[in-house]
Amino acid sequence: MIVSQTDGTGFGSTWLGIDPTDGKLITNLCFFELASEKVITNGQWHHVVLVWNGYRRSLYVDGQEVISDPSDFNALSATGDLYIGTSKALDAGAFFSGLIDDVRIYNVALTVEQIEALAK
Repeated sequence: MIVSQTDGTGFGSTWLGIDPTDGKLITNLCFFELASEKVITNGQWHHVVLVWNGYRRSLYVDGQEVISDPSDFNALSATGDLYIGTSKALDAGAFFSGLIDDVRIYNVALTVEQIEALAK
């Protein structure tokens, strides 16, 4: 896990994570998995971004969009604790193995140009 959140009832979502079987960037925010084809567990530094405008999610790696939802859906909200580097349940096997630096959470959806500038 990179970033996860509970919903106050013990359930929750993975905002950003890594598929443990193949190292690809994923999100389960809003309970529907969105999985990229981009592997980020290759021993290199990567800039990863999740943009969620309340209806559609997009994942970016190193300033480039790698996947987005094919259509809008009704948004869900989470009001519980936010975790960086582990799952919402603090499972022993879910801790991030590596370094996490410069975590930012914005209250607006970033534009492609803003994401590209941040990745540089």
